This record gives sequence, C-alpha cells and structure tokens, in this order.
Amino acid sequence: MINRYSLILGPFKREIVLLKGNKCSYGKCKFCNYTKDNETNSELAFNFNKEILNKVTGQTQILEVINSGNVTDIDLETLRLIKRVCNEKNIKTLYFESYLNELPNLKYIRKYFHNTDVRFRLGMETFDDKFRSQLGKNFRVEHLLEKIKENYYSVCIMCCIEGQNKKSILDDLIKGFDNFDQVTVNIFIDNDTPIKRDQLLVDWFIKDIYPIIKDSPKFEILIDNKDLGVFEQ
Repeated sequence: MINRYSLILGPFKREIVLLKGNKCSYGKCKFCNYTKDNETNSELAFNFNKEILNKVTGQTQILEVINSGNVTDIDLETLRLIKRVCNEKNIKTLYFESYLNELPNLKYIRKYFHNTDVRFRLGMETFDDKFRSQLGKNFRVEHLLEKIKENYYSVCIMCCIEGQNKKSILDDLIKGFDNFDQVTVNIFIDNDTPIKRDQLLVDWFIKDIYPIIKDSPKFEILIDNKDLGVFEQ
C-alpha cells in the first residue's frame, strides 16, 4: 500500500508529500528501512515527483516535503518544481528533513527558497548519546545542542524501543519540549531491521504519557507510522 500525498488538518495543519530522492547521504540509521525508497535516476525521480507535487493545493499555506533522506538528496529539477509550487500555491511555510551531516548546506536551501519560511526537521531519535550510537547516529548532542537549536525548528523523537526505559523517554520529551518549537514523537513500529519495539513501553506510554501530552501545542504524536497519511508499507 502506498500513499504519497496527505492533507493534515488540526493543530499541525499542512500538506505533506513523500517524494523519491537519491540514496540518503547518511544512510546508516540501524532502525530505518525507508532508505530503500529512492531513485538514483534523477529524470525518473523528477517525473515521479511531479505527479505527487501536482496534488498540492496550497489550502493550508504550509507544505512538508519528506523523501526518506535529506533535502539535499532531492534532484535539482524537483527542487525547482517545489519552488514553483510554493510560489504558485502561496505556500508560506516549507518543511524539509535534513540530517546533521548536511548542516553546512542548509543555508543554501534557505537562500534558494528565499520567499518561503523554510523550517528543517532533524531525526534526533533520542537525546541520550549512548543510546543514539546504538541506533547508528554519529553525533553527540551534548556538544552540538546549541548549534542544532539555531538551525533546526523541529526534532523527531523515537520511543518505545528495546533498550530504552521510562526515564530515558521522559528525559527525551522534556528536552525536546524545552529546546525546540515542535517535537514529533514516533512510537516505533517493527520493520525488517534489527531494532525492535518494546510493547511494555508502548502500553505504558499510551496509558500514562499520551493523555498528558496529546494536547500540547509542541508535540505531534504518531502512534503508528502511517498516522500522517503518507507511507510506503
């Protein structure tokens, strides 16, 4: 089942598209199988992405572009089309995903989309440096948090994984809330990677934590990875 366009209404209203990019420039996250959704032929990628971007209406004036990697993995023609769509559909705010290794390039993306408020999301997953290294993440938050806060509007937190505990999850939620404008909280769903879901933590989170934070203006909580309406499953 595949869905690559969704209109999200409510407190985090936006249109969201799942495009095809080149191979993720990092591609070492041990929990991620979305890197299989790529297209190394830029012409094929553009023709594919054009069909998805044609669905954007501008209804919310907010567009989020995800591509199972970094914004810099999107081919140039698709980026040009995104810019044209933003201009034609009066998109005021544009979200992209970008990993920390692409930090030096974010200024060029902002400059290219200079008529739009560009906001970057970072797959933080956890603020625990030791546990992040087990997930294949290669940076230490304790040294880079201020720089991350300067450049990223939002972080994604992944929770309820084997090896985590209640305290570490609560610490992640608090640090995300205290340091960023938005926090996407993803309850991990088992896939074909070695990283596994901890169902006991899931049960605890849904029963004790979700009711407390679900109405927060900062937290967007994804109980399932299809909750945003875009997925390739």
